[in-house]
Amino acid sequence: MLKWAIWLLLLGNVGYFMWSQGHFDSVGLAPRVENEPERLETQIRPELLRLLNGPQGAEPAVSATVPGAQGSPAVERTAQSPLPAGVPQAVAAPDATCWQVGGFSANQAEGLRAALGMLGWPSHAWQVNEVRSTGRWVVYMGRFDSEQMARKKTELRDINVDFREVSIPSLGPGLALGTFSSEEAAEQGMQDLTRKGVRTARVAQERPESLSYSLRLPAVTAAQRSAVESIGGPLAGKVLQRCD
Repeated sequence: MLKWAIWLLLLGNVGYFMWSQGHFDSVGLAPRVENEPERLETQIRPELLRLLNGPQGAEPAVSATVPGAQGSPAVERTAQSPLPAGVPQAVAAPDATCWQVGGFSANQAEGLRAALGMLGWPSHAWQVNEVRSTGRWVVYMGRFDSEQMARKKTELRDINVDFREVSIPSLGPGLALGTFSSEEAAEQGMQDLTRKGVRTARVAQERPESLSYSLRLPAVTAAQRSAVESIGGPLAGKVLQRCD
């Protein structure tokens, strides 16, 4: 009985091999080939497919996962991501340098903005910035003529008090025995000097608080700098200087 089972199993294997190789095609027993052409027909832009382990050095791409058919793995699809139309690529020229100039009033700054806008440059190519200067106060002695100035300097040196010459329009030539950013600080400084023996000093404002504007060109070529200098009047006679 076992011998017959072995022979039947052997004959079955031989028959299956001959059927799978197409030997029974002539009698209508050809095997079914599952090529599923409908999957090829449903592909979306297959030319954009890129192998993730393909050659290096390709341009960067934006990838998106596209689900496959039921029971099949998802496929990663890639596509190039170009810059939007009309957006320039910001590449600084090798000879680009920074230039600036300050001291413009509010009206001059408005005229400067208008003139620079006519150049058609992108907004980041130039900057008109607000510059706010705090007031400056001094402990002041004066008004002195040349003889009085020399005598007062000698007296201050004798008591080891530092000084500098100043000329305040409302007070005239004199000596500043200390410089401060507020009137309160100057009052305190005068009290300290009084303890050192200074008797005729007073607090005065050397410079009021002010607001001005400056022009900064972060990175321009020599030709671009010449274009700015050629606008003439809006620069109010001021000369561009290299940035620090």
